[in-house]
Amino acid sequence: MPDPDRRPVDPDVDLHVPEQRVELAAAPGAVLAVISAGGALGALARYGVGLAVPTVPGRFPLGTFLVNVTGCLLIGVLMVLITELRRAHRLVRPFLGVGVLGGFTTFSTYAEEVRGLLRPESIGTGLGYLAGTVLAALAAVWAGSGVTRLVAS
Repeated sequence: MPDPDRRPVDPDVDLHVPEQRVELAAAPGAVLAVISAGGALGALARYGVGLAVPTVPGRFPLGTFLVNVTGCLLIGVLMVLITELRRAHRLVRPFLGVGVLGGFTTFSTYAEEVRGLLRPESIGTGLGYLAGTVLAALAAVWAGSGVTRLVAS
């Protein structure tokens, strides 16, 4: 039987901070269940965006870009809400942050689309997409957290 003190944990949980150990108190099955349910919802939402904004080979993948930037904006909002403004139920972050937003965003598709665009006829688009997504995603997290703090104050 594995040592319970050596279980894998979320890397952004600091076990030296007692308030952050709350997630570990949840039954592992409950955490897995809410992550799975949230992931299914997030993936369905991403699929819907993909249908509404389909990616055309060789062109800028606007749907994936919007999904990833929107997901990053929402993670900025979520993390301020549940870590700074109010104490959330122990399953909220796994459900919304890991599940819904993890299922909604798709950086594996982003990487594959970048690879597909790095061809002589679309190299500029590929490099723009590569850098633009990273910069826009970081700006979105910053904006989401900043605006949430501003609105809350």
